[in-house]
Amino acid sequence: MKTTPQYLTDKDTANRYTVSRGTIWRWIREGDFPQPVKFGASSTRWHLAELEAWEAKKRSQAEGRAA
Repeated sequence: MKTTPQYLTDKDTANRYTVSRGTIWRWIREGDFPQPVKFGASSTRWHLAELEAWEAKKRSQAEGRAA
C-alpha cells in the first residue's frame, strides 16, 4: 500500500522545532535546512521525510561531537 507524503507549513515546521517562522527561513538562507517545495505562488511546504532525514543528520553530528 502506497502512503501519501506528508507536508508541513512553515508554521507547522516552526512548531515542530519550537522556533519562530523567521528562524526557519533564516536556516534556509544560511543553507542549513531542507529546501521547501512550492505548490504555487503562495503555498510553500516541507516534506516530512526530508525534515526527518535532516533531524537524523543533526542527531548523528551531535553524537559524534559528544564521543
